[in-house]
Amino acid sequence: MRYTAIYPCKPAIYLQQGENRGSVDWSRYEAVALSDTVTGLAAKEATEVRACWSAECFYVQFVCRDSHIVSEYRHRDDPLYEQDVVELFMDEAGEGLEYIELEVSPNNVVFDARIRNDGQKSITDSDVEWDLTGLLTTVENDGKGNLIYEIRIPAQNFQNPPEAGRSWNVNFYRIDEDDQGNREYQAWSPTGEVNYHMPSRFGRLEFVDAT
Repeated sequence: MRYTAIYPCKPAIYLQQGENRGSVDWSRYEAVALSDTVTGLAAKEATEVRACWSAECFYVQFVCRDSHIVSEYRHRDDPLYEQDVVELFMDEAGEGLEYIELEVSPNNVVFDARIRNDGQKSITDSDVEWDLTGLLTTVENDGKGNLIYEIRIPAQNFQNPPEAGRSWNVNFYRIDEDDQGNREYQAWSPTGEVNYHMPSRFGRLEFVDAT
């Protein structure tokens, strides 16, 4: 089954008071829900994703219901995908041959790499030594059973930075393990199998203006 997902990514609107000055006002943006990447059915533990942009940065927020956290890694570029993690893949050219992979763990540990793909569903090269410049991530527990991940990526990292009228091919993912050791693989645009590296199944993020 082929899935088509489109997200209209609107300009960033910021909170302007007190200690929150400069933070994105996420209440202004539509959330999309992640689904089981194999079946496309609703996830066992809900995940919502929002995104917005400015000339300076690209922003993403994940809100994850998480009743059982599995997260032991402590170092950048550890294999976070072996435990609980949220993931963002960004293909600026939209050709399915090269994209950025970014992962954030519940402990706010980051994995970032440039990935080369055969355009189908196989990695041909992974540059893990490469790092996003100026990346800022936070993870907070809201006290209501949710982990809130916020990601800010400076525009200087992109060859085709956010700009109204442009689009990227992207996918949002999450891996979540329950207390029985069962792992659920979630995706915004489901891949149909337990493999996130399928650029033909990426959705499209369209940078729109404020209107």
